[in-house]
Amino acid sequence: MRSVLAIPAFRRLWFVSALCSIGDWLSFLALSALITKLTDVYLVQSYALSAVVVTQLLPAMLFGPLGGVLADRFDRRKIMVVADLARCGLFLSIALVGELWWVLVANFMIGVCALFWIPAKDSSIPNLLRRRDQVETANQLNVVMTYGGAVIAAAGLFSAVSAVGPTLNLRSELGIANIIVVINGLLFLTSAIVVATRIREISGHGDPARRRASQASTGQPGVFGMLRDGLRFVRATPLVRGLVIGLAGAVAAGGAIISCAKLYSSSLSGGDTAYGMLIVSVFLGLALGMATMPRLARRLPHNRLFGITIVVAALALIVVALAPHLWVALAAVALLGFCAGTAFLTSFTIIGSQVEDAVRGRTNALVQLLIKVILLGSTAVVPLVVGLVRPRTVTIFGEPMQIDGTRPVLLAAGVVAAVVGVVAYRQMDDRRSEPILSDLLAAIRGGDRLRRGGGGMLIAIEGDTVDDTATQAARLAEWLRVGGRDVVLAGDPALDESRLRGVLDGASLSGARAHALVAAAVRADVVERRVRPALASGALVVMERYVDSPLAHLGASGGLEPADLESLADWATGQLRPDVTVLLDRDPASLGTPPDSGGFGSMEHHWRVQRILTEMAASDPDRYVVVDADGTEDEVAERVRAAVLPVLAQRWLAVPGGSTPLAGAEAP
Repeated sequence: MRSVLAIPAFRRLWFVSALCSIGDWLSFLALSALITKLTDVYLVQSYALSAVVVTQLLPAMLFGPLGGVLADRFDRRKIMVVADLARCGLFLSIALVGELWWVLVANFMIGVCALFWIPAKDSSIPNLLRRRDQVETANQLNVVMTYGGAVIAAAGLFSAVSAVGPTLNLRSELGIANIIVVINGLLFLTSAIVVATRIREISGHGDPARRRASQASTGQPGVFGMLRDGLRFVRATPLVRGLVIGLAGAVAAGGAIISCAKLYSSSLSGGDTAYGMLIVSVFLGLALGMATMPRLARRLPHNRLFGITIVVAALALIVVALAPHLWVALAAVALLGFCAGTAFLTSFTIIGSQVEDAVRGRTNALVQLLIKVILLGSTAVVPLVVGLVRPRTVTIFGEPMQIDGTRPVLLAAGVVAAVVGVVAYRQMDDRRSEPILSDLLAAIRGGDRLRRGGGGMLIAIEGDTVDDTATQAARLAEWLRVGGRDVVLAGDPALDESRLRGVLDGASLSGARAHALVAAAVRADVVERRVRPALASGALVVMERYVDSPLAHLGASGGLEPADLESLADWATGQLRPDVTVLLDRDPASLGTPPDSGGFGSMEHHWRVQRILTEMAASDPDRYVVVDADGTEDEVAERVRAAVLPVLAQRWLAVPGGSTPLAGAEAP
């Protein structure tokens, strides 16, 4: 989480999301309170909260993925700014007009603005991150804020204003409600200002105007054509199709539980106490699933993890339907919540990391629509089905147990969800040649180390110049061998590029893209030929200029998108990340390079490279150790050993059956 929040653009977007989430939750409280003050009719007052919920959800039912289409077609930052300004104006107008009918109309229009704002925000998140594997943590932070911190903050703000209002001599409770509505509008105004002035990166890859011009020149469709293309993409892509199928079953089962919870608790002879315990249990499981999902994702591929959690949740629901005792039901409900939280977060991580940017907005909007429609439909239909089933009392192990309509409905929902989960798994699984049981056993026994085939350890030495990284990598490897450990020194793959260039049969390598492809191809060869076999044998691998230094040089040269370079590096290395990266932080001025030499040797280029490397280290502090590289070779080598030693002792000894690689070595 620290590495994700270290990225300035995402940190600001997270702050904006917090403001808007507080505004959304506060609007439920403020508008429902305002409705009760604007009418004396008791029946209308009793429907106040329901009216607020319905008028905000209705736009999603009517317009569906239209917001996602706009997020894919236009500048996402401008969409968010306009939507926030519109919401601010609508909330202020509610306080000014002061009529019941306008509260409902304005709330409907606020829901329309949210329909445009949410897909634009969600589809922008992956573009603000450095690596694909940060998407799940970013989603985790957003979910925690939206359903945790924002709820508490909104309720606290509502209570505080309501309590302080009378001391400020406000004329009536209506005045207090209007003050809360105005505060809500100011929250969205603040969000608009921050997005417009501080998060220009939200606009997405490339220039939106140029993208629209390209669409016009190639005859690409307009808004409704893009909507058709988005639906066609979902149907034709097994990954997204399986995701939609799995979510449909999971959300339908969730709606069944919500509808049946109160009657189900009565069947356990627990009454309101059991009902409260069931609600707490499912939300604790939900929170735990969202909290641990990134760890699970390092042990199982997302595509498999999603289907597995849907199936396990369905099995837990079947146990809930058959549970003879409250404690059995509580354990099963907690497991169900855990799997639901994991599947929910995994689904949005898959969309953010595996769906291309051009259709990500539409996919996000479609999933959001699916969740709302199916949840609303299941909560409406399930109570009707439950009411048609006559309660019965049966004896199990000498104990009477009431079987009402909730039991067969939950059992049927569990069976349907299990079937849907299996279908989704088969649609999404891209590793059918590898049995799922081996992945599960690896996940249980050792996590991501075992996924890469051994208990070895990879140390990367990164820096601006080849001379620095080559010297320090060699000296570190020599020092590590003193303990008798098998150490493999992998040199800079760029030195072998000439070998690959001959294979390219004279192709021109003058462009940045060609150099990036050659560097990726050579690193893929070195990783498969030397690094992975060494790690599988349990060796320590020291490799200079593994990924970060080439990315920094190519990025500093300009012309290539950082996200494209990251994706290329992930593909070349099979997403194999170093256990620790040593960054040699050297003052470029000490290189003595003429400032006007131009190209890769220019002083300006070296400054850009060093800045990019420093930003990489700041965004992932758990994986990097930064070493001052100014001084003699001996002084730098001593600093490298001092920085690496505690990391080695901590991480290597954590490997089952491992031993310290420094036995007999003298610590500096």
